[in-house]
Amino acid sequence: MEPQGTRRAARVGRNTLETRILVEIDLDGNGRSSFDTGVPFFEHMLDQVARHGLIDLSIEAKGDLHIDAHHTVEDIGITFGRACADALGDKQGIRRYGHAYVPLDEALSRVVIDLSGRPGLEFHVDFSRPMIGTFDTDLFREFFQGFVNHAGVTLHLDNLRGRNAHHQAETLFKAFGRALRIAVEPDPRLGGIIPSTKGSL
Repeated sequence: MEPQGTRRAARVGRNTLETRILVEIDLDGNGRSSFDTGVPFFEHMLDQVARHGLIDLSIEAKGDLHIDAHHTVEDIGITFGRACADALGDKQGIRRYGHAYVPLDEALSRVVIDLSGRPGLEFHVDFSRPMIGTFDTDLFREFFQGFVNHAGVTLHLDNLRGRNAHHQAETLFKAFGRALRIAVEPDPRLGGIIPSTKGSL
């Protein structure tokens, strides 16, 4: 990580034989985003996270897309998770928990997050079709698994209803962005206290 001053920001890279990823994040941003990943539909979903989470987010990725998008999507999740953890620091004074329900026409998703320091994923999404254009919907779980493992968060994602796979995915990412926004917000009643009886997260 490269320090970014007093703002809750981070710049994290990940380089492997399969991918080269660079994520820049500012948790105190206003929703600006920039993506160059080679996976257009996934970029559309990441834009929802930035916009609805009020997170400034820049992601550059070069991966083995001649095979498929699996490694690129998974490694973006890993690097994004690391960047969130670095930007949050010791998590003093944050709300810690966040949740959101988001509809889009017939689709409705719920996301609940706990910045607990413990990785855990509950992913309950039955997509109406396996592909959205050329994007494999199985990869959404890989992204979120990479994220929770390296951000150290507990994350529950539920698509409660939906017939259109694009709508299902979009509600999921919008709700994720909004839940994350709530969880990372400073709680003025806490001051500098870490919201845990353990004294650390």
